Amino acid sequence: MISTHSIRVLGRDLQVKSVSSPEHVAQVEALVNEKLAEAEAAISGGDTQVVVILALMNLAEGLLGAQKELAEERHNCSERIAGLIGRLDRQQV
Repeated sequence: MISTHSIRVLGRDLQVKSVSSPEHVAQVEALVNEKLAEAEAAISGGDTQVVVILALMNLAEGLLGAQKELAEERHNCSERIAGLIGRLDRQQV
């Protein structure tokens, strides 16, 4: 069920709709605000658009790293499963 949630990002109060729980929306809000604060601290001048772009780049970098890790883990699991199936097949002969 879609619910409306109140969040605050970049000093603005926003209403967002989500199927996620209020706790999950709050976690997303906290992560976004954390990344924006990190980006803002790294930039002199405080141009909001540059802060947002840097925060998005940092989040995208983290996402791509996590996706790569997941793909590697899936590959490793597939190899282990194939090895176990091979061992089982050899034992049944």
